Amino acid sequence: MIPPKFAASVRGARCCGRQGARAALMPRWLLWTLLAVLAWGIWALLGKLLGGALSPAHTQALSTLGLVPVMCALGLSRRLTVTGTRSRGSLLATVAGALTCLGNIAYYGVLNRGAKAATVVPLTALYPVVTIVLAVMVLKERLNVVQISGIVLSLIAIYLFNVQQEQGFLSAWLLVALIPIMLWGIAGLLQKLATNDISGELATLWFLAAFVPVAICILVQQSLPARIAPGTWLLVAVLGLTFALGTYALLAAFASNGKASVITPLAGLYPLVSIPIAILLLGERIGWRESLGITLALISAAALSYESRPASSAISNLKTELPT
Repeated sequence: MIPPKFAASVRGARCCGRQGARAALMPRWLLWTLLAVLAWGIWALLGKLLGGALSPAHTQALSTLGLVPVMCALGLSRRLTVTGTRSRGSLLATVAGALTCLGNIAYYGVLNRGAKAATVVPLTALYPVVTIVLAVMVLKERLNVVQISGIVLSLIAIYLFNVQQEQGFLSAWLLVALIPIMLWGIAGLLQKLATNDISGELATLWFLAAFVPVAICILVQQSLPARIAPGTWLLVAVLGLTFALGTYALLAAFASNGKASVITPLAGLYPLVSIPIAILLLGERIGWRESLGITLALISAAALSYESRPASSAISNLKTELPT
């Protein structure tokens, strides 16, 4: 006869095992991260579609229009909660938003100069390398062998993307592309830190709110063109909307107890959405070295998102209940 305590442990372990399997199949943070990949994959191409219709600074300023629906929805949310220090969390999210604005301007500038979206998108998507290094230093998160390999691959990819006929160690467009990599990487860490004190919704609201004063400063310093086509207004609004949706999804993933060293690089896989569209719809062509660089960048992002899974605590608890 099976002891009642042991039978209860078995049933509990089975229940935990089923729940753990469902969580491992699609945890909430992973669902939110996939939504960020989709939204940012579309956003990354819209800047290329704008072409030279607007300057990079004007693109950033006017894209704030697309943030308004998301900000209004967040303002009405009942989940604007605080789990730690409100002022600290709000400040971190706001600073992250300001840094992201500056990074966006540099990103739009690279596309505005005529660089291929199929090349620029996967290169700038390597910003999680910066976030991960900072997460290791500040949050004491540990890297496994696969993640370390991902960092190495990202450095090789950066070298392969430097395929210009210009003289010098770094090409001009690559130097500009490194700016959003650094700024977005720092912002990624600040976003994670913000969600330790405030909810993902509140962090997103403060993050997006930082775009408003930046837009005002740009419009005060630089006058808009005399005439902007209706299609340009629509594109720039959708640009801001997809960016805001991706940002909200990312911070919701952080708030769902996901690790910064996993979520950030996984969200960096948005080129999987952008690259096929750039090649098939925009007709962009890439050489073999660029193709290899794109491949290594995507493998790097996937490797950086790899997380070693600990042994199931339910099984270990069951073993302690087994009669000897």
